Amino acid sequence: MRASTKLDDLLAKGTDMTSALTSPARRHAYDAGRFTELVESASADDWARSSPVAEWTALDIVKHLVEWSRGFLEGAGIELPALDVEADPLAAWKQHVTDIQAVLDDSAGRVLSNPHIGDKPVAEAIDQFYTGDVWMHSWDLAKALGREPDLGQERCRAALAAMEPMEQLLRDSGQFGPAVPVDHNASPQDELIAFIGRDPAWQPDGGSSQTAG
Repeated sequence: MRASTKLDDLLAKGTDMTSALTSPARRHAYDAGRFTELVESASADDWARSSPVAEWTALDIVKHLVEWSRGFLEGAGIELPALDVEADPLAAWKQHVTDIQAVLDDSAGRVLSNPHIGDKPVAEAIDQFYTGDVWMHSWDLAKALGREPDLGQERCRAALAAMEPMEQLLRDSGQFGPAVPVDHNASPQDELIAFIGRDPAWQPDGGSSQTAG
């Protein structure tokens, strides 16, 4: 699954992705497609590489996204079979993307119940809690693989603006580590990554790991 040329052009022009991707299904297709490109680029040896998240390898990033979201969907009565990410990360990830996209493409009337978030339409729940996680963790996987990630500067600016008013709540949840200092002229992407507790300058050959989110 690849993002469309039109969407890539919009991103390159700095278009706000919230307006460019008008539905949960489209947002997932885009973000999962970009993450898939990273997974496809990894060699068998790459999966053991360290990542910006403490004690996580590149493989652990994929496992995290697959495992927690499939369990999350049980709250909507959706039972997805377990996938063996370790045996074949690419095959497992592609199957996972297909499964989540199928739920989003036929989500009418489905409600997800969760003790932490209450009841939400399943598409809204996936969009709010999972798709954004794919987007953010694409930075981690790209870094682990020795690539320079591009989350989209305008999208990063919008995400940071949304998170800053609830910073203390996010810190208290344990999802983010302490903010990392950055220069006053840092890019929106670097500001966002530093806000969630990652070092924007992290490199796989000895860079400091940060709290998972």
